[in-house]
Amino acid sequence: MKKEIIATKAAPAAVGPYSQAIKVGDVLYTSGQIALDPETGVLAPAEIGVQAERVMKNLGAVLEAAGYTFDEVVKTTCFLSDMSYFAEFNAIYEKYFISKPARSCVAAASLPKGALVEVEVIAVH
Repeated sequence: MKKEIIATKAAPAAVGPYSQAIKVGDVLYTSGQIALDPETGVLAPAEIGVQAERVMKNLGAVLEAAGYTFDEVVKTTCFLSDMSYFAEFNAIYEKYFISKPARSCVAAASLPKGALVEVEVIAVH
């Protein structure tokens, strides 16, 4: 099966040797998004709500570039730098993932660039 690399300037450029997303058949696999501003590359302020909103906007841009929507997401993996952010993160998350995909949410000792949250998704047409 052919794979297609997805790239958009509406989301932050990769901060390492990886793609924003890869599409294989009808399945899209995104890389984790952190709260970087796509134009400046600057991390959003260290507030979980602000960073979660930026992450969702970045994910939305990658999904859109590949021709997908949040409703087509079937699995998310969420990383929080501290589980004390769980409730506030969920309040933002549920605004975007209305379809309630399967999800894992774990605490990570450290995230790239000192981010408070990172989210990756799998979407299917």
